[in-house]
Amino acid sequence: MLGVAGYGVYNVLDALNSDSSSTSKAGSAKSAGPPKAEEITETAADFLAAWSSGDTAKAASLTDSPQTATAALTGYKDKAHVTAVKATPGTAIGGKVPFGVAATLSFEGKSAPWTYDSALTVIRGASGKPVVQWKAAVVHPKLAEGASLETGTAKQPTLDFTDRHGKVLDPAKYPSLGRFFTQLRSKYAAKASGGTPGVETWIDSADGTVAETLQVIVKGTGSTFPTTLDADIQSAAEKAVLKRSGSAVTALDVNTGGVLAIANNPATGTNLAFAATAAPGSTFKVVTAAALLKAGVTPSTKVQCKAHDNVHQGKMYKNVEKEGNLQATFAWDFANSCNTAFISQVDKVPGNTLQNTAHDVFGLGQDWGIGVSTKKSSIPGGTGDELTSEMIGQGMITASPLDMASVAATAKNGRFHQPRIVAADLIPDRPSISTTPLSSGVKSSLQQMMRQTAQSGTAATAMSGVNGNVGAKTGSAEDGEGQPNGWFLAYRDDVAASAIVQNGGHGGDSAGPIVAAVLKAS
Repeated sequence: MLGVAGYGVYNVLDALNSDSSSTSKAGSAKSAGPPKAEEITETAADFLAAWSSGDTAKAASLTDSPQTATAALTGYKDKAHVTAVKATPGTAIGGKVPFGVAATLSFEGKSAPWTYDSALTVIRGASGKPVVQWKAAVVHPKLAEGASLETGTAKQPTLDFTDRHGKVLDPAKYPSLGRFFTQLRSKYAAKASGGTPGVETWIDSADGTVAETLQVIVKGTGSTFPTTLDADIQSAAEKAVLKRSGSAVTALDVNTGGVLAIANNPATGTNLAFAATAAPGSTFKVVTAAALLKAGVTPSTKVQCKAHDNVHQGKMYKNVEKEGNLQATFAWDFANSCNTAFISQVDKVPGNTLQNTAHDVFGLGQDWGIGVSTKKSSIPGGTGDELTSEMIGQGMITASPLDMASVAATAKNGRFHQPRIVAADLIPDRPSISTTPLSSGVKSSLQQMMRQTAQSGTAATAMSGVNGNVGAKTGSAEDGEGQPNGWFLAYRDDVAASAIVQNGGHGGDSAGPIVAAVLKAS
């Protein structure tokens, strides 16, 4: 009887425990997975309301990193001197909630309104509750991790940057220029005559340098500082990149190397215009063509365009554009971007011929001193599949729109001019780069083929309506998963430009309209 009774008690307790366990598991299931729409909206609203009311502790407690969030939100008040803030949530898109900020900056009795847009993301926290995923960019979209906001007397005197015609360039009107003006101000403020610092809000980067000025509370007395930029071309560039996310464009004066325009979309994202490290695809065929023309190939030389081909039992290549043309000339191959035709000529560029042409004629792979930060292009050279891949702008080659705009400029001018954004004599330790000009015959043939590409080849649609002495080259290059990056370079009279559109596919369709818009404004 005792045994039976004990067994009965055990069953009752076991049933109760099972119910409790089931309830616990059910509760856990409700807290698993991404937060629901109402949880996202409510969490974002609570966080923004707490931040707006000045309750830093409560706002930070609604994040997945309360300690880091507390430090950042405290610094927002104490270091950035934000005396009032109202953050208003927008409509959530998935877990991401955009919001607008209307704040007041106050420093030593001077105040100014400050408005901007940012965004936050709501995730499921370790406790199962929805929380704001903490990132520095929640406070301000331009903040990188480790950076902070500061308001005070500016560290450098005010400079008003002017374009090549003397027009003052307002960074509010040209958002892509903000980061470059900050660099120029840091480097050259001491060389400008006069000027006193104002009261400003800026980003302190992790290394303690000023990354970018965000707001001017009291403008200092400034002096003008000339750049090579062109306000009209810059305006066109800013508008053009807005049509394609992940895009960038650079324009140059073909006779001086002066930078006429720089634009990135997003303006505050990676500086693709000057620092992209991506394969330039078939736009690099301008360099390859110059090497082949010097080796004796002419625009009228018969060079078959096969639908697919390899050389020396190497990698099999195919064409992005047309299937093939066994009656093709080299000019047709260039204008229609035939990969197989180019790789079939690999024996005409033995050893380091291609690498040397890029380096010694076009200035690629060398350190340039343009006045602001850039990343050097790379043409490593090689043999076998690496060499044939480099002939069509792939393999281990990397470049930026700045580099490829310079290639277009060199093709048009006939000689490489080191790019710059300010007067050459102002740039400290600017390297002296000695290059070999294109021969008159190579220059003439290269321009003939680039003109044919612009008028009837793969660039014709994009270049329609671009008048004057024109030449162009399209490109696309695989960069991991997704669509290839789209590339385009071209010149019109004395202006050359190049653009990239990440995952843009065909360069004529994606990057081409950006370059065309810039050239039309020149």
